[in-house]
This record gives sequence, C-alpha cells and structure tokens, in this order.
Amino acid sequence: MVVRDGKIESIGARSDVVIPSGATKVESSGKTIIPGLICTHSHIGMGGGGDGSDPIQPECWTLDSVNVRSASVERARAGGLTLVNQMPGSGHLISGRTTYLKLRRGGKVDDLLIRDASGWPMGGLKMANGTNSQRAAPFPGTRAKSAALVRGAYIKAQEYRAKIEKAAGDPEKMPERDLKLEALVEALEGKRIVHHHTHRHDDILTVLRLRDEFGFQVVLHHVSDAWKVAKEIAEAKAPCSIIVIDSPGGKLEARDIQMENGMILEQAGVNVSFHTDDWITDSRLFLRSAALGVRAGMTREGALRALTLSGAEMLGLEDRTGSLDPGKDADFAIISGDPFSVYTKVLETYVEGTRVFDLSNPEHRLFAVGGRGAGEDQTYQCCGERGGQ
Repeated sequence: MVVRDGKIESIGARSDVVIPSGATKVESSGKTIIPGLICTHSHIGMGGGGDGSDPIQPECWTLDSVNVRSASVERARAGGLTLVNQMPGSGHLISGRTTYLKLRRGGKVDDLLIRDASGWPMGGLKMANGTNSQRAAPFPGTRAKSAALVRGAYIKAQEYRAKIEKAAGDPEKMPERDLKLEALVEALEGKRIVHHHTHRHDDILTVLRLRDEFGFQVVLHHVSDAWKVAKEIAEAKAPCSIIVIDSPGGKLEARDIQMENGMILEQAGVNVSFHTDDWITDSRLFLRSAALGVRAGMTREGALRALTLSGAEMLGLEDRTGSLDPGKDADFAIISGDPFSVYTKVLETYVEGTRVFDLSNPEHRLFAVGGRGAGEDQTYQCCGERGGQ
C-alpha cells in the first residue's frame, strides 16, 4: 500500500504496486493491515450534552465540552480506532449534537474535527427513549409522554422551517433565531443524522414510527431486543449500531440481549456496525466485539465490515474512510495477526497516513496495557467520578 499526502494512492500485490523512489517504508511482513476501526457511539473525552433542566436540548454540542487530551482518546488510538462519533449521554430525549472526530494527534478539538465542504464541523444528533430519560419533572415519566414530547418538538421545528421558507431571505420576516429548533431543522433536512439510543423491541418500533412521521435519517443504537424485531428493522432499511455487552447486569432493558444479535440482523439484511459506548466497553478491546460476533454466528467479513465500512456509512463518511481503497483517507491499523484472535495486538495505528499509536513506544504502550495515568479519566460508578482517589 502506497500512502501519499494522507491518502491511499495504491494498494495490491507487491508485484502490482509501484513504490515511489524516496518513499519511507514501514515494515509489516507477517502482520495484518486492516482499515482503521470506527466507533459509531463513543464517550471518549467525556464530552457532555444537556443538563437536568430540560429533556429536549438539541442546541447542546459535544464540540464545546470534549477533552481531546483525555487518556480515553489515547486508549482509543491504542485500540486501532481512527474515527469516533463522540456522543453526549442518553439521559434526555434529545441530548445534543454529536461530533465526528478523527483521532489525529492534536491538543485541541479543532485538530480532530471532520469538516464538510463548507468547513462546518460534522456530527449527528443524539436522541434516546426508554428508561434513561424517565425521571422527575420536567422529564417524562412514561414512554407515551416521551414520544409525545419528541413529536411536539419536531412539529415546532417544522413550523420554524416553514417561517424561514416563507421569509424567502427577507431579514425583517425571519423568525427570531432559535438554536434548539435550528438543530432539529438540520435533522429534518438530512443535514444531521439522528443517532438514537433504544433497547426494548417496542421502543425500537417507536423510533421507526417517528422517523417515518418526520422523515429524519436514523441509526438505531444498542438495540438489545433487535433480534425480536429484525424483520421490521430490515423492512424499514434502518441501520443498527450494536454493542456486545458481556455483563449487562446494570441495564434492565438489556436483560434479553442475545450474543447472536449481530448474526440475526446480518442474516435479515440489516446494515450492522459495532460500537464501544466507551466507557461501557473499553476502546482498547474493540476488536473483541467483532470476535464475539463471529463466535455467535456473524460472518468474518460482516464482522470486520461492522468495525469499519459500515460505521463510516452510518456517519455519512463512506466516501472518505472505512476501507483500504485508493483515494480514501489512509486510516488503518497494523495488527499482529487474525483480527478475531484474543492473542492479536494492535501494533500501530495511522490516521491520514500519520502514525498516532506505536506499541513499541513506551509512552504509547502505557495506554495499551494500562498503568499509572492510563485510566485517570475512568468513571468509577462505585466511588464517584474519580474512584475515591
């Protein structure tokens, strides 16, 4: 594979690829090169979204809260991740805008942003249903009230958009600017993909009902009960970003989760990706998610795609990354062997042709194997935010 100016220039058998004179060679004999891993649902950098004042806060943006110097970002690089959908939490019906981050080396969030053709930072919109957002007023107490509040918010956004269209650019006729409704209009117009936390089978169908009613693009996240409604999900052509939870005891809605979820969705024809929900599962062990998927019946090709290209598609970035094709960003990982083997290690991670993780570098190795400083930002539920330290 030849990389030039951050892009894959050519790839193929050694006899078919011309290596430019003066090129820097990276020895990878006996190793495996895979596309950089893409996590479609991550909380690395601990970026927060909405607070407790309102169940609907689409105006919040993790861009304004993510800490890219966090140890969690280093751990993600050590896991072979090159791109994440950095999310606010799921304690709201709409908890804010997400931020798509390329895990380049940089000291500020601007260094990691992915920008669209106009230069605007790219991201989605985080929504949730089920028990997470059910609490004391002003939050809803039932599933029906949750759906009603979301429906009401999108109706207001439709009305806001209609006023803007009617104004036809006349500033005197424009409605007063509303950041909350602006974000929802972006979703209505397909400029921002909705990433929707949902677990129970009936909650999944509620999301699809709302999608059909308002026309936003949606990726279903977690979907513990997807195996119960795989036919309906496939018919709706709704992509699913799933998590492999090996100890779901803390989440009542996940009590019926099946390890075969990925296989069932794959066989139904659903586009499936994996995510870490880091810190729920550690980014360093992201390859394990695919291995467990294969163990439970997913095809090897489908499982690797679920770590890479499928994730890029769910973020609308498949033209830039997700596979080792000429013209795409040179985002890849060099690993020691079979990606689905427990013995395989991530040796190096590259983002746009630049090495951002090297296991042989002691400073980087710390975040791969652990030790003092490698987990300083971990949330320990037993003892408060800092684990009692």
